[in-house]
Amino acid sequence: MSFRSNGRNLSFEILSGYIPSSGEPPPGEVAPRRKRKRKPRKKKHNTDSNIPLEMIPNSDDESLLLHAQDIGFKVLESSRSVCGGSTTVVNQVDDSPSVSCVRFELRQRNVNGGLGDADVSDELGSNKDVQDVNTGFKREGHDVDVRFKGLEKEKSLDWNQVLKDNAGFPHDSSFLEKSPLKYFLGEVYSGNSLRSTISVGNEKKRQRVYNSMFHVPWRCERLIVAGFFVCLDSFLSLLTIMPARILMTIWKLLKTRQLLRPNAAELADYGCFIVLGLGVASLQMIDISLIYHVIRGQGTIKLYVVYNVLEIFDKLCQSFGEDVLQVLFNSAEGLSSCSKDNLTSELMQFVLDEAIAVIAFVVHSFVLLAQAITLSTCIIAHNNALLALLVSNNFAEIKSNVFKRVSKENLHNLVYYDIIERFHIMTFLLFVLAQNLLEAEGPWFSSFVWNALEVYVCEILIDAVKHSFLAKFNEIKPVAYSDFLEDLCRQILNDKPDECQKDLTFIPLAPACVVIRVLTPVYATLLPSGPFHWRVFWIIVWSSLTYIMLAVFKTLVILLLRFLATWYVNLRLKTKQHVD
Repeated sequence: MSFRSNGRNLSFEILSGYIPSSGEPPPGEVAPRRKRKRKPRKKKHNTDSNIPLEMIPNSDDESLLLHAQDIGFKVLESSRSVCGGSTTVVNQVDDSPSVSCVRFELRQRNVNGGLGDADVSDELGSNKDVQDVNTGFKREGHDVDVRFKGLEKEKSLDWNQVLKDNAGFPHDSSFLEKSPLKYFLGEVYSGNSLRSTISVGNEKKRQRVYNSMFHVPWRCERLIVAGFFVCLDSFLSLLTIMPARILMTIWKLLKTRQLLRPNAAELADYGCFIVLGLGVASLQMIDISLIYHVIRGQGTIKLYVVYNVLEIFDKLCQSFGEDVLQVLFNSAEGLSSCSKDNLTSELMQFVLDEAIAVIAFVVHSFVLLAQAITLSTCIIAHNNALLALLVSNNFAEIKSNVFKRVSKENLHNLVYYDIIERFHIMTFLLFVLAQNLLEAEGPWFSSFVWNALEVYVCEILIDAVKHSFLAKFNEIKPVAYSDFLEDLCRQILNDKPDECQKDLTFIPLAPACVVIRVLTPVYATLLPSGPFHWRVFWIIVWSSLTYIMLAVFKTLVILLLRFLATWYVNLRLKTKQHVD
C-alpha cells in the first residue's frame, strides 16, 4: 500500500494479492521466513507535507504483513506509519477460523507540517477502490470483506462553512454571492451609520446643550458685569469717600482743637490713605520707559511667560493683601478700644501691621504696573504679539481650570476672580490710553479702540467657554449663577444674613496706585507754565474737578446698582414663590 501526494488516489496493491486460508504461501511465491530478527529502525519524523509517503508492501520491510494459519486469517503485525499527519492501523476484527471481514481504520493525527483534511481524503481514494479490492478477494475464492472507516476529522475551519453556519454574518448567507457594488448599495440602504453608534438623546441632553451654549454664558456674563460695577464702586469709593472722611476728620480736629482718640473706622481710613500715598510715591520713582524697552526687547514667547508669571503673582498678592488688611483693621479696632496701659503695645502692633501692608501693596502695585506695560508692549507691536499673548494665556487658563473637579463654592470663588481680572484689564487699557496720549504720534485712537475691543471680546469668549464646560463637567445647573448674582445683590443692599455665602472682596489699593501713577503725567501736561503758586492753583482746580466728576460718577453707579439689585432680589423672590 502506498500514499501518493499531489492529489493522486490511494492504491491498495497489498490487498489485491492472494491470501490463503492456511499457512501455505500463494502459488508462485517463496514462503516467507518465519522467524527473522528485525533490526531496530530509527523513527523518522517527517514534517514536510509535500514529500511523497509510501508504505512498501514487501514482507522484508516493516509494513503490514498478513499470514494465513490453520485457524484462519489473522494479523501478524500491526505497524503504524506516521506519514504526513495520518496513521494507518490494521486490526484483526475477529479471531474465529472463518474470517469474513478485515477492517482498515484510518485516523488523522495532526503533526507539524501535516496534511490537511482535504488532502488526506484525496489520498485515501474513493469507494470504487474499495469495491475493486473486494472483487479481487472474491475472485481468488476468499470470503473477505475489506471495509474502510471514514477519516475522522476535527471541526472544519472552512471559511465558507463558517459563513453558512453563522447566517447573521455579515447579514445573510447571500453575502458570498454579492458583488462589491451590490454590497456597497446594501450598506448605503441598510448598513451602519453614525446614528447607530451614538445613543439617541432625550430632552435632558437637549437641555444640557442649551445650557452650555446659551444659559450658562449669559448668566455668567451678567454676573461678571454686575461684579465689575461693584468693583468700580469700591474703586471710586477709595478715591472719593475715603478722602472726604479724612478731610472731615481733619476739619473736626481743627474746629474742636482737641486731640481725641480716633475710632476704628477713622484709623482704617488713615491706614489705607498711608498705603495709597506711599504706593503712589514708590511708583513715581520707577522709570516706565526703561521697563517698557526691557520688556519690548523680549521675544513673543518670553512676553507670554512674563505675562503669565505676573498674573500668578497678581493672584498671590490679592490673597495675601486681603489677609493683611484684615489684620490691619483688627489692629485698628484694638487700638481704638484699648486701655491706657495697653496703648503703647497696641500702637506698636498697629504700626507693624501698617508697615507690612505698605510693603505688600507696593509690591502688588509694581506687579500690576509691569503687567500693564507688558500688555501695552503687545498692543503697540506690529507682529500680532497681542493675539499670540491672548490666545496662549487664555487657553492656558482654560486648561488649568476646565478639566478639574470643582464644587459650587469653588466655582463661586472662580467667578469672583474673573470679575477682579476683568477690572484689572480695564486698568491696563487705561494705562495704554494714557501712554498713547503722552507719546503717540499720528492717528492712533482707532487702532487703540480696535485693540481694546479685541482684548475685551477675547476675555468674554474665554470666560464663556470656561464656565460652560465647568458647569457641564461638574453637572452644575445655570441656576447656580443666578444664586451667585442674588448673593451679590444682597451684598450691594447690605441685606445679607450672618450665615450668608462668600462676599466679593476687592481691594482697590493697588489698581488705584497704578491709575494715579499713570494719570499724573497726563494732568501735568494740562498745567500752564508760570510761577509756582499759579501752578498750585491749577493743580487744585484740576483735582477738584476730577474729584467732583468721580463723586458724581460714583453716585450714579451706586444708585444704579442698588436699583438693579432691588429689582433682581424681588424677581428671585417671586420666582421662588412661583416654584414653591
